[in-house]
Amino acid sequence: MNRIGFIVSSLLVVLALASSTLFVVDQRQFGVVYALGQIKDVITEPGLNWKLPPPFQNVSYIDKRLLTLDSSDTEPMLTAEKQRVVIDWYVRWRISEPTEYIRNVGLNEAAGANQLNRVVRNAFQEEINKRTVKELLSLKREALMADVKREVLEKVKGAKPWGVDVVDVRITRVDYVEAITESVYRRMEAERKRVANELRSTGAAEGEKIRADADRQREVTIANAYRDAQKIKGEGDAEAARIYAEAFNRDPQFAQFYRSLEAYKNSFANKSDVMVLDPSSSEFFKVFRNGGSASAPAKK
Repeated sequence: MNRIGFIVSSLLVVLALASSTLFVVDQRQFGVVYALGQIKDVITEPGLNWKLPPPFQNVSYIDKRLLTLDSSDTEPMLTAEKQRVVIDWYVRWRISEPTEYIRNVGLNEAAGANQLNRVVRNAFQEEINKRTVKELLSLKREALMADVKREVLEKVKGAKPWGVDVVDVRITRVDYVEAITESVYRRMEAERKRVANELRSTGAAEGEKIRADADRQREVTIANAYRDAQKIKGEGDAEAARIYAEAFNRDPQFAQFYRSLEAYKNSFANKSDVMVLDPSSSEFFKVFRNGGSASAPAKK
């Protein structure tokens, strides 16, 4: 029984010793082997590897994928015309030389990101100081990003190289500081209101012009219609007068009698009308005096 326990214990010790000497490097990582605090070896290929058990040798891992560093500082920068702007940017970078990176930067990716953030911001500040806001918003922004990338590469590959590659530097947003933005918005709002009022005034003037033209055309149309109506009415009256004259010429006495009746009817249309005349001598009552005959001589 003791022999079986000894064998099991021995196997466990062997497994523990083997697990402390074997390690796996992922394809997304570098494996860095340390011997008493010094870099002994750097494993760049994925697979199973071995080392001496701790404390003689230890292993740590560093990401070798393409990393993204986003700007986190909202401190404004000054342009060439002393305008304060805030920019958002990002950097794509990777660790290419783990040994140099560990000696000159740090033991993990966060250390490189912190230092790279400072270098990129300083490069942006220097380049933005040379350019105007218009240039930042135009096609010259590509040249700005290229210059910033060049300066960052000069820094990270200088006398003490960082062991990193900077793949790309991009600006995602350029904006004024909040105080200036509010002022710009107010100016834009005032300009839009001015344009709107100008358009309204132009529209009102055009509307008045259209209404005036429509009124003029209406008056002309009504005048032409009235003229045509009067012309037709005159022609109708003339034709009626001709017909009346033709009919009355056939019997002048009846015509005179009919006209007198029409005159009486129009004169006594209202009961309140009063006429002061001498029936015996007035020509107006000649028909009454002649007993209905307009041509009979008046009785004396």
